[in-house]
Amino acid sequence: MSTKPRVFVTRRIPEFGLKRVLEATDAEVWDEPLPPSRDVLLKKIAGCEGVLSLLTERVDAEFFDAAGPQLKVVSNYAVGFNNVDVPEATRRKVRIGNTPGVLTEATADLAFALLISAARRIVETVKYVQEKHWKTWEPLGHIGQDLCGKTIGIVGMGRIGYAMARKCHFGWDMRVLYHDTRQVEPADRDLQAQRVDIDTLLAESDFVSVHADLNPSTKGLFNRDAFRKMKRTAVFINTARGPHVIQKDLYDALKAGEIFAAGLDVTDPEPIAVDDPLLTLPNCVIVPHIASATVSSRNGMAEIAADNLLLGLKREPLRAWVNPESGN
Repeated sequence: MSTKPRVFVTRRIPEFGLKRVLEATDAEVWDEPLPPSRDVLLKKIAGCEGVLSLLTERVDAEFFDAAGPQLKVVSNYAVGFNNVDVPEATRRKVRIGNTPGVLTEATADLAFALLISAARRIVETVKYVQEKHWKTWEPLGHIGQDLCGKTIGIVGMGRIGYAMARKCHFGWDMRVLYHDTRQVEPADRDLQAQRVDIDTLLAESDFVSVHADLNPSTKGLFNRDAFRKMKRTAVFINTARGPHVIQKDLYDALKAGEIFAAGLDVTDPEPIAVDDPLLTLPNCVIVPHIASATVSSRNGMAEIAADNLLLGLKREPLRAWVNPESGN
């Protein structure tokens, strides 16, 4: 019988981190392409001392009850942890880890890729060529929005928001506006950014890029009223969390031409429903939550997730510890 601690890994992650987990623990890895169902998950974690989870797993009181009192750590393979009931975990002295920092540039790159794809109608015109509609150069065809010298509005000037703003400011000479709960001195100093209220940002920005945490004040922030305050030439980008956006309102705004285009890496629900009307719009670019999908980012996430899991099993401080107060 193995003396190594039992853990459950809810999806196969890069070998860069998984190999260490397999060597140090008695680990079961869920190898299916889709996440385990709720019933299966609760059975698999029973008796485990550690769980390496993804955002797809709801880590709540029912989860902790199913695992049992020996559970020491849940290592979330993600920067976010909206799937975790952190107060409940803390009450039960279960350490919660996440994987911040290593995907900042990759996520900002993806946000800009969506921005330029939506602004310049890249996906729409690729389909145009593939469907054999391209007959000649069209002087009035496929006209998009300019980027140089425009205004980027950043909602949430954290690490990723700052990286996005830096790329836009230095790469395309954009003016930077941002909306945040605090003044961000490096953005003010290095990017000549201006902190403004949300209405000013919406009214003056040519591009609006969301990088905010999901909380009661930001959930549903981008609704019908918000889109109507934006320029008709504006491009909306969301690489943060799907519930920031009321998708029906975004559809209506795009369909009516109230804004020019949108690019989404996240949706609500996720994956997006196959019959969601946003999928019918040529001016909405949607990709399947790939912001961190680079070799270095995913390996970095795997390394931190493995570190968090193994440290938590030893009751040591986690490398990225969401609830350090749980370690008493």
